[in-house]
Amino acid sequence: MGFLFLPGSAGAPAYAETVSAPVANAGEAEEPSKRLATSLEAAQTYTVNMTAYNAVPGQTDANPFVTASGMASNPEVVAARSRDMAAELPFGTVIRIERAKKDTPSCRFSEVEHLIGYRIIADTMHQRWEKKIDILFDQHDTVPVEGREVNPAVALGHCGDVTITVVGKVDMKDPPATQAELAAMFANPSFAVR
Repeated sequence: MGFLFLPGSAGAPAYAETVSAPVANAGEAEEPSKRLATSLEAAQTYTVNMTAYNAVPGQTDANPFVTASGMASNPEVVAARSRDMAAELPFGTVIRIERAKKDTPSCRFSEVEHLIGYRIIADTMHQRWEKKIDILFDQHDTVPVEGREVNPAVALGHCGDVTITVVGKVDMKDPPATQAELAAMFANPSFAVR
């Protein structure tokens, strides 16, 4: 793991404007950092278990500020996936996360849904986990749960029956740094031609 750059902090990538992802025409080169999913890719949905983590040594490794992909541990956009899903969700895959079931005491998805949005698969989980994703949240953030403020990772808990949908891919050398950028790129899917 390396350094965590929050949007607007010194050393963070500067993004002057938000741009919608272009749709590539057949034979036309596409800008890899803004590539939408093809129809085949976007058709991919998975039902998984979901938890959350913070970029701290006790929950990652000795270097919590860099993900397994080499991307900075950005709590606005990073998600980890279990190793058994590496082929389906390679690094750089952008997913949309949804859960239709009602919250339970062990899964408070609705309490943190506003912080989840779209996520970039940029990290991996310990080999003991299967069919699971882990959302990175800011270790200093809190959300209200039953009259007290708790970290979003604690508030979320362990959720089953979470649906993730592949919406595209980004260039891991120049990933979007904010939810606003990801939403601008992927909120209105139109499929790229391959």
